[in-house]
Amino acid sequence: MTEQPTSFERPQPGADPAEGRGALVRTPTSPGTPALPVQTRADGTPARAGTATPRGRGKDGKGKEPPVNGPEHSQPIAEPGAAHRPRPAPEAIPPQPGAEQERAPGGKDRRTGRGLPPGRPMPMRRDGDRLRFVGAATRRIARGLDLDEIVMGLCRATVPTFSDAILVYLRDPLPVGDERPTGPVVLRLRRTDRIPEERDTEGVLLPPAFEPEPEQSVLAELSSQTTELCEVRPGGALNEVLRGVRPVFADAPAARSALPELLGACAEALVPSGQHAILAPLRGRRRVIGAALFLRRPERPAFEADDLLVAAQLATHSALGIDKAVLYGREAYIADELQRTMLPETLPRPTGVRLASRYLPAAETARVGGDWYDAIPLPGSRVALVVGDVMGHSMTSAAIMGQLRTTAQTLAGLDLPPQEVLHHLDEQAQRLGTDRMATCLYAVYDPVTHRITIANAGHPPPVLLHLGGRAEVLRVPPGAPIGVGGVDFEAVELDAPAGATLLLYTDGLVESRLRDVWTGIEQLRERLAATAQLTGPDHPPPLEALCDEVLDMLGPGDRDDDIALLAARFDGIAPSDVAYWTLEPEDSAPGQARRLARRALARWDLEELTDSVELLVSEVVTNAVRYASRPVTLRLLRTHVLRCEVGDDVPQLPRLRQARATDEGGRGLYLVNRLARRWGATRLSTGKVVWFELNRG
Repeated sequence: MTEQPTSFERPQPGADPAEGRGALVRTPTSPGTPALPVQTRADGTPARAGTATPRGRGKDGKGKEPPVNGPEHSQPIAEPGAAHRPRPAPEAIPPQPGAEQERAPGGKDRRTGRGLPPGRPMPMRRDGDRLRFVGAATRRIARGLDLDEIVMGLCRATVPTFSDAILVYLRDPLPVGDERPTGPVVLRLRRTDRIPEERDTEGVLLPPAFEPEPEQSVLAELSSQTTELCEVRPGGALNEVLRGVRPVFADAPAARSALPELLGACAEALVPSGQHAILAPLRGRRRVIGAALFLRRPERPAFEADDLLVAAQLATHSALGIDKAVLYGREAYIADELQRTMLPETLPRPTGVRLASRYLPAAETARVGGDWYDAIPLPGSRVALVVGDVMGHSMTSAAIMGQLRTTAQTLAGLDLPPQEVLHHLDEQAQRLGTDRMATCLYAVYDPVTHRITIANAGHPPPVLLHLGGRAEVLRVPPGAPIGVGGVDFEAVELDAPAGATLLLYTDGLVESRLRDVWTGIEQLRERLAATAQLTGPDHPPPLEALCDEVLDMLGPGDRDDDIALLAARFDGIAPSDVAYWTLEPEDSAPGQARRLARRALARWDLEELTDSVELLVSEVVTNAVRYASRPVTLRLLRTHVLRCEVGDDVPQLPRLRQARATDEGGRGLYLVNRLARRWGATRLSTGKVVWFELNRG
């Protein structure tokens, strides 16, 4: 059964066939209804209404076919004097009386003799009613995007117009696409719906004369009386019905054996006798994914043969919609996982800076984008802050973003200057393709010097919120986007005072169809200043709350692109907590390093760490002096831990190696690994830095 053209559907005033209240669509004949247009004969003479031509005869009555180019819907013409015979009813459907004759005088149904309350929907008695109902119901089901919306659309479209109650079972878990599920087939009760027993379809309390009979109350507790899980046994009655695909009446032999398997022990009490229930398998593109059970109360007219076609149409549309919803859910899950793995799962906690971030996709249907952010710890307690935006927000943009982010992390590990990092990113983008364009901003913050170095590649400028509440847009050379090629990038070094907050963002935050980028940047600056005024001049706003306030500036229609946001609160390291020395690469350097470290620990009241620090400093400095040709640097940092850094001009990184029994050395790193809280080595453009950390007290 297919949906008819719009010209066939005559909307009924005040009723939608698929709405939850669902007054059944009927086409009563009123005295003022205009008659059908007069049909014309092939020779141009008018024909009387109701006349017909015997089947198989043409206009000459000699068996010739009528002309092909005749009227599309013209009726056959009766021979002169032929008696008019009524059109036979469809097979298995008795001729139906008019809508005005459905009820007997006194408000009772002619067939059952029972009283029907006002507003109770009447059954569909015409083929046109069924066609209009199927068209409206399938449109309602098709409006659903996810699984719950589609199942709810099926329930609301059928109750009470088509049935008094419905139970929808789906496979658990639902198969996705072409995958072949393993294990037994299990059906889970997904949703039930019914007409409330105590109210009619208009929401009015029924009078006492129309209270439901005791045998009707079984529909009132569908969820509690039916089993939630049902295993479809191979070769069982339920398996045979589902394999048959076509809906069946509940009184059919196959259905009588399958319903107890589906519903459990309450099957006989729940399913009315006769043709008052239809069991319809739900078949998707590849396999049966569930079943729907349509129920009518015993006092309602039973289902007819054509209702099986209606149930089949509803089941087909619902199953295909569920199949697509499952595929869409899998794609959305893959997109979410891809985006999650492309972005840092957690931000690091470097010394002297606190970080917070946000990411918003462009829309629910475009969860993957090309925006990214990153925070990369660097040697010397520094941290690299990166934010970038690949053109577009698709899977391709996300893939390019992942490659550029990996490249940026690798370049940051080499401790290259910001402008050199952007230069190599530009070369990488050109290797990926000629149309791979992106913007990027790369900044390096040093908590010891309280300075920040920034290089920009066509990205919106960052905003710095000072401790007193003043917000300023930093003047950074804009540069060309990554992927243009043949351009140079420039870096600037700016002050980063303690208590200030640096905000890095993508253009989706400040640019939309309703405003240009510079208007959005000015609104962002004003929002930051207004938020800082709430906490006073001496206390910066909480970092997480500040990010939420920034995103709240987005109004309706402002989400045209995905948004990446990275906020950094500069705490810095006080000069009194830093000790720095330069040592000549001589044999006396390890002893000098021990004495300098001992004095610094005494000044910081950390004498309990003296023995461990002297031992570890002596081992690391000895290893540096052995191979270095230039002065060796030694730096101690006092934060929540004690950090020691030893730098030299040798690029080779030290490795843990198993020392032989006859070796005189090679055991220094084992001591560092055993006594230190953490340790590591980082290659610099001028050499390397070996560092270790010890817990304070």
